[in-house]
Amino acid sequence: MIKKDLIEIKKHLEKIKVFILDMDGTIYLGNDLFPCTLPFLNKVKETKRDYYFFTNNSSKSVNVYLNKLEKMKIPIKEDHMMVSTHVIMQYLKQHHFNETVYIVGTSALLEEFQKQGFVIDEKDPDIVILGFDTSLTYEKLEKACMWIRHGKTYYGINPDLNCPIEGGEFIPDCGSMAKLIEASTGKYPEFFGKPSHRTLDYIIEKTGFSGEEIAIVGDRLYTDIAVADKSDVTSILVLSGETKEKDILESEIKPDILVEDIGVLSTLL
Repeated sequence: MIKKDLIEIKKHLEKIKVFILDMDGTIYLGNDLFPCTLPFLNKVKETKRDYYFFTNNSSKSVNVYLNKLEKMKIPIKEDHMMVSTHVIMQYLKQHHFNETVYIVGTSALLEEFQKQGFVIDEKDPDIVILGFDTSLTYEKLEKACMWIRHGKTYYGINPDLNCPIEGGEFIPDCGSMAKLIEASTGKYPEFFGKPSHRTLDYIIEKTGFSGEEIAIVGDRLYTDIAVADKSDVTSILVLSGETKEKDILESEIKPDILVEDIGVLSTLL
């Protein structure tokens, strides 16, 4: 049952020690910071809790997010900024050591992989990786589809179909690009961002908290909320981004807690 009663929510939140916050649609929309964001973050610290940010958006580097948050006057340590890219890179280091990669992604995404020691091969890679590519070209698609048809290992970073932007609009995200590649190759990748269980494992490992002490806050049912489904982690859906209350009725995935925005959540800590 979804918790909407404020007293019930407040009692449930007593055990939460860390909040994993989605970004776009949760703390800001595009470049517009929600007025309730800074008061919420201050309240988290005042109540001796902690917060991390986790974004599925694989088109930008960690430094871009850190700089954006700094400009918004949001205090954040580098190790408290999580990106879906981190999850797949950790997996590749553990399971595909020394294998080369071809990445459909932005220059920032390629730089992230290179910084971590991955070798990018545009002639005969071992693995094809699909990211959220705002610089997508037909040539990139052609190469990726060819190698996928040839049986190369194929992974996707984040399954989001759309990325919210200012003005209430959306642009095609990594999941939509995967649908295009699937139409050509018949192959759909394993994704590593939310809602993959690999992301949940990553969050638990990096924060050092148990599932019962973690709350994931976001605006999307099929990523932010689904990642905590059937786990001890608490999922909190905010209605400040993509999901509207009517969407919940049509979804098999339900949040543990439903609030209008993190401003409401702040009053319950």
